[in-house]
Amino acid sequence: MPTHHQGSPGQPSCEVKLPQRQENAPRLTEASAVPGPQLAGARAVVAARTYADFTQQATFDIKKCDVHKLEEGPPLTSTLTREDGLKYYRTMQTMRRMELKADQLYKQKIIRGFCHLYDGQEACAVGIEAGINLTDHLITAYRAHGYTLTRGGTVREIMAELTGRRGGIAKGKGGSMHMYAKNFYGGNGIVGAQGQIFETYNMASLWKLPCIFICENNKYGMGTSVERAAASTDYYKRGDFIPGLRVDGMDVLCVKEATKFAADFCRSGKGPILMELQTYRYHGHSMSDPGVSYRTREEIQEVRSKSDPISMLKDRMLNNNMASVEELKEIDIEVRKEIEDAAQFATTDPEPPLEDLCNHIFYNEPPMDVRGTNPWSKLKSMS
Repeated sequence: MPTHHQGSPGQPSCEVKLPQRQENAPRLTEASAVPGPQLAGARAVVAARTYADFTQQATFDIKKCDVHKLEEGPPLTSTLTREDGLKYYRTMQTMRRMELKADQLYKQKIIRGFCHLYDGQEACAVGIEAGINLTDHLITAYRAHGYTLTRGGTVREIMAELTGRRGGIAKGKGGSMHMYAKNFYGGNGIVGAQGQIFETYNMASLWKLPCIFICENNKYGMGTSVERAAASTDYYKRGDFIPGLRVDGMDVLCVKEATKFAADFCRSGKGPILMELQTYRYHGHSMSDPGVSYRTREEIQEVRSKSDPISMLKDRMLNNNMASVEELKEIDIEVRKEIEDAAQFATTDPEPPLEDLCNHIFYNEPPMDVRGTNPWSKLKSMS
């Protein structure tokens, strides 16, 4: 199954392969997504307002999805519990702060090589995970840090991978584009490596595979706007004979409902479906791209001020008495501390030794010798 390039509109950046319906399968949880420290301050703030003071559940209107070859689309409302809202807020804030710290470490030349940041697109990953199960299989390409987190990776493991340290989620040998977790296959360093997308659509449709194809349309393929690159920007129709949805990818609730709809569609035996999530990346294509030569700073600021996914969720919760300003500030403090602790680990953990270079290339194979840089140097490969 090909992986798909995050940020090349028209080619899906994320693919979800779904097993048959599991009624009691686990959902994205706070513990599995973003384990973080519990500070005494948080308990003190919550104690000031009792549990009963807050609205425990609210229903919100969400933007209607455009549909292709579907008689009806996802619902126009979404019900959010206070518990889920706080989870989504913490996870998206953790993603945002983690990427900003990665930016800082890259500029300090502590992170080297390619580094593709996800800030601005947080509602996509969090919304998708809220609509599927952790037992479902997820494949993505680069710009995968957020999904690594929601799939069970820790901030320490992700940051240490970015700095090439032994405690990284791929043992320091993968970097930004090669991160993996259970049921998650993330990272492909080749632009367009998932180019056989139309052949894949065809096979998935012929075989009625329970597969959701997702294009995170962040408006730019590297440094080229979608309007300049494509005669038709209706990417949700690119599956042709495969049904499609165009979704507000800046709204975590809209993404959640669309993903639930798509998952139910696939699990019911109807075959694959395509989702285009209209989103936006605040950074350039990678850290080597300043991101302002092909778009203006004013454009970026306008999206931040009007459509930021974290601000949108925060406003909903505050305006409906689902959280207090103080409570969300405490979450921000906890997240910042977690990020700083992870950055400290990522800059002090040792690099992997040379003898580990060839390990984990094969699965369940007996140890073997691997030739080094010349015929006389040998390395050992351990599964």
